[in-house]
Amino acid sequence: MYYSDYNRPPEERDPIETIHYQVSDPEPPKKKKGFAAKFVAVGLVCAIAGGLAGGAGAMALKSSGFFGSSTTVYEGSRPTAAVSLANVDGKTVLTAEQIYAANLDCVVGVNGDVTTNVWGQTVRNAVSGSGFVISSDGYILTNYHVIGGVSDIKVTFADGSSYDAVVVGGEEENDIAVLKIEAAGLHAVTLGDSDALAVGESVYAIGNPLGELTFTLTGGLVSAKDRTITMSDGTIMNMLQTDTAINSGNSGGPLFDRYGQAVGIVSAKYSSSASSSEASIEGIGFAIPINDVKDMVTSIIENGYVTGKPNVGILMNDVDSSAQRYGIPAGAEITAILDGSCAQKAGLQVGDIITAVDDSAVSGTTQLKSAVKNYKAGDTVTFTVYRDGASQTVQVTLDEDNQARSDAMDELYQQYSQSIQSQQQGNGYYNWPFGGFNY
Repeated sequence: MYYSDYNRPPEERDPIETIHYQVSDPEPPKKKKGFAAKFVAVGLVCAIAGGLAGGAGAMALKSSGFFGSSTTVYEGSRPTAAVSLANVDGKTVLTAEQIYAANLDCVVGVNGDVTTNVWGQTVRNAVSGSGFVISSDGYILTNYHVIGGVSDIKVTFADGSSYDAVVVGGEEENDIAVLKIEAAGLHAVTLGDSDALAVGESVYAIGNPLGELTFTLTGGLVSAKDRTITMSDGTIMNMLQTDTAINSGNSGGPLFDRYGQAVGIVSAKYSSSASSSEASIEGIGFAIPINDVKDMVTSIIENGYVTGKPNVGILMNDVDSSAQRYGIPAGAEITAILDGSCAQKAGLQVGDIITAVDDSAVSGTTQLKSAVKNYKAGDTVTFTVYRDGASQTVQVTLDEDNQARSDAMDELYQQYSQSIQSQQQGNGYYNWPFGGFNY
């Protein structure tokens, strides 16, 4: 028996091959005594096998013929794991295996047709995101950004079954959307209480990272609660922070607590830069707390949109920093007002700078939208505005942001943008885009 190539006669040695060249082994060192060679060989066997307990390793050495003429390698074994299908009752703590088994058939992959911006071609994504079943008759919850701009939407389950889906409604600012498929008897998740989560508690996500590694389970901890996160479009959202692995394709999927209840909608991940030359930040992901959107989801299912959402009826811009150097306060400057809106009825004027909503200071458009979203349509709030060199207060009873209001605001925005373009071209310069914000 040869314990290594060094013991093998030169004519029997195998060459070392690489992708670049082929050479023969170097000449072996002088042959050691047989006992030492056997010691090295057994040592290699132990290193490769690995994981043997100290006592068991010693027994293997003794029984393997260490002092004899043969070597025996012992392989460990374990029984096949049988995962019990546990009920999600909100009282029983489940293992990760049980959470996955109990909820796998509640999770879907979401894909559809997307029109590219470069060539105007329509392509179908493999999986653009994830979602999860919230009712046995086919309502599915996902992120708004997963289905925004997507047509011919389909959802796919872990068993391979696929269904056409229609968009019941969505809420872009809170990044939620509800889909509907024609199916019955589906297994729906059990919604939990996100307010009851504790920092350090275990949480788990099931989703489709990268759009290819479908129905992947990842786990981690609740890293923080009530994180105020500014999204890439400037929207400010309240989020759960977690170190659970989250990647593109996970968006819209469920975040489960240790009881197997859906307590969040996986939505976002921090990244250091869009540049590929910089490493992405790891271990900082976010989910929308389910308690924040339960009522919105119910409203979308019943009405097709979120009722009670406030709207002021204005277009606005941030006050330019150069103007602030001359004593103009920071805030949201009104650039256009919708006819018949609560803003017009309250006496707000184009050129007014909104600096506060009740007791909340407003330094720009993002802060104004964040302050107003804490109210409901029909609430009366106090706007502090800077007008003609002085501050004054205006009482505004908020309108509802329904589809009719949304259409009217879109039309106002188009009219305003065309007016600005005409003015700029008439003055001999063209600067697009201007910074208009619809609210």
